[in-house]
Formats: sequence, structure tokens, C-alpha cells
Amino acid sequence: MDASSVYVRERGKLRCISDPVVNPVASAPSSCRRTNALVLRKKHFVFTYNAEGSLCYSSKSLFDIALLFVAGNVHHVESLVGFPEQIGDRLFAAAEKNRVFLKPDVSPKALRLFSEAYGDMVLSSLCLRNRFPLLSERIADIKTFHRLKCLDLFGCRLGDNHEIFQHLTSTSLASCLIQLFLGSNGLSDEGLQRLTAPVRVMRKGLDCLQCLDISYNPISQKALRYLKFLPKLEKLDITGTEMKFGEKLKLTMWELLSLSYSEKALEVFDHSACKTQGWAEQVVNQWETNGAQMPKQKRLDESRISALRFFGRQKFVREVLNEAPLSHNKDATSTQESQRLHFSKPPPGSSPDVTSLDTTCRQTQGNKRKRASRNCCDSFNVSPPVKRVPSTVLTAEDMDLLDQY
Repeated sequence: MDASSVYVRERGKLRCISDPVVNPVASAPSSCRRTNALVLRKKHFVFTYNAEGSLCYSSKSLFDIALLFVAGNVHHVESLVGFPEQIGDRLFAAAEKNRVFLKPDVSPKALRLFSEAYGDMVLSSLCLRNRFPLLSERIADIKTFHRLKCLDLFGCRLGDNHEIFQHLTSTSLASCLIQLFLGSNGLSDEGLQRLTAPVRVMRKGLDCLQCLDISYNPISQKALRYLKFLPKLEKLDITGTEMKFGEKLKLTMWELLSLSYSEKALEVFDHSACKTQGWAEQVVNQWETNGAQMPKQKRLDESRISALRFFGRQKFVREVLNEAPLSHNKDATSTQESQRLHFSKPPPGSSPDVTSLDTTCRQTQGNKRKRASRNCCDSFNVSPPVKRVPSTVLTAEDMDLLDQY
């Protein structure tokens, strides 16, 4: 095909595409980019320069022309199930080049179309660490990724009632999600209870989760009973929570979750391996770049500005937006590293000495009881303070003072 001739019909005349094109307005030959015959069709041709420096062009293949057409109208496609992966990859790249995924009204439907057909090839791992504005702006697009194996939401300020929780516990995502990072999100016992409700009640949701990070959240030891319904949980990070390290915590962690304390820091919680991977990696980068380049909002009216200043709302909003996201400093001191609480499932055939842990806990509780009873006994044996005896001896000055009344 490269050596053959291509003929086109223009204005009722058949000509070879390699023949020079003459501008009908001017008699002198001009550049092929300025001819009226190719103005509407230049996207179907490939323009190159030959060895002599002259501009020449060749027609694109019918597959490439059809690919560009489908990429520009991908939101009208009903399904891509059954199409080969090679075609899906090229179609996704063409849609990304046409900036289809930057359109809010088209992007969710297009991403759902690719996710249903190609699964984790579209996106297998998503890292949104400390990128809470991106999560808020693109929550509809993020919900279309149903085959994620690793999701990092560290420092995204989710709280206890974020809508992303429904997506995390959905049947399609929970069946393949293996690693989940929810550290530094203001997640409390109530939020953890809500997150694990589907797996506790219906035995569906997060049933394949193996690694969970809930560090730097106000979570108490009572919330561990919600995690015992995760059947495949093998690694847990509770650093910076309200749980205090001790033999009692070790015993509770082993009895409820069959996890033992790890003396060494687990690499999975180091954030070195978590990153965005898949066809949509550049799409996520486009979202963040496009969000940073958005024009600033128009200035408010003077009356509204005065009202905001009066109530102090403007300063509060500015401080919240400019506040650095809560995150764990990697260059932690030795004291912080000693407080690192990583728990993992021991290898088969080995288990911690539960008897010694139970004995230590009982001894600790017994020592506390003895101290309490000793303090009570000591408080009963202590004699009350001696009252001061008033002095009855009066001086001459006192007598003179009394004689005046």
C-alpha cells in the first residue's frame, strides 16, 4: 500500500493524490496546507517532509480514521466488551489525546465504558495521597474504577460520612480491593463501624482486603471488634491512634484478629510501592494539572466581602484551604519510630506465646489492684490532723485593748 497510488474524487474529477494541487483562486501553486480541497480533510492525512525539504502528505489508514472518529464519540458507544485489548488500548490513548476525559459531562460515562470492558488494565492502583481537592472534584470519575487492587486515600479528610465509603464497599470493587490506606482522615470508631457494616451484616464488602492503614485517626481499642469480620486481613497499621501499646493490646489483637506485633516496620505502609498504574495514569495527571490551571473565581461584591469579614468566615475558609494536609512525616525521629504500631499475621507454624501474654496481663491487673487496695488501706490508717489549741495567755496589751470596750 505504501508504494501504490491513491486516487480521490474532488469536484467531480478523479486525480492521483500525489499530483500537485493547484489553488483555484490563484494561478500560481501554493502550499498544500492552504488549498481549499484539504482544509476539511487534513486530519485524514499525514504531512511529512522529503529529503529535498518539500512538504508531502499521505493518507491515513481506514483503521486510524475510524479510531479517531470513535474516540471523539466514545460517549455514544454502547459497549466495548469483546473488543481486543490492543484496540482498547489504542482507543483509550486516542480519547486521552482528544482530551475527552477532561469533560465533566462525558468523562464518567467514557471511563465506565472502558472499566467494564478491560477492568484493572484501565487502572489497577490509584494513589490520591494528600490530594483531597482532586478527590472532591473528580469523585464521579473515581467511582467508575471498579477493579482497583490498591487505593491510597491517606490525608484526604474523609471523616465518618464521606460518599466514597459506598464505593469502597460496593460488590464490584470490594471483590478485588487488596490494599486500602485511610490514615489521617479524622476517622473515628463510628466511621469504622459504618465502613465495615456491609461485611458484618451481609458478609459482603471488603472481603478480599489484606492490608489496612487506619493510622493517625481518633480510633480506640473498642473499634477492633469491627475488623474481626475481615476474613483475609493480614497487615494492620494503627500508629498514632488512641490505642496504647502494651501487653493488653497485643493480647486483644491476637484474640480478635490473629495478628501479632511486628518489631520491624512493614514496607507496605512506607508508601514506596503505592502509585497510580494503568491506562488512566496520565488521565489522573491531567485532572490535577487542569485543576491547578483553572482561573480564579471572580471577585465578590463589596457587600459580601464586608459580611464575610464581619463574621470571620473568609479568614476561616482561607486557613482551611491553605492548611497543609495531615500526613505522617517520613523523616520521623527515633521516638516516633518506636511508637510505630504495625501488626501482621505470623507465618504458618508460628504463633506468639499467648499464655505468657495472658499471664503478663493478669499480673499487671493484679499489681494495679494491689496498689489501689494499698492506697485505700493507707488512707484509712492515717490519723486525722491535730487541731491547734488556742492560746489562753493574754498579754498586757491585750488586757488594755479589752478594757477599752
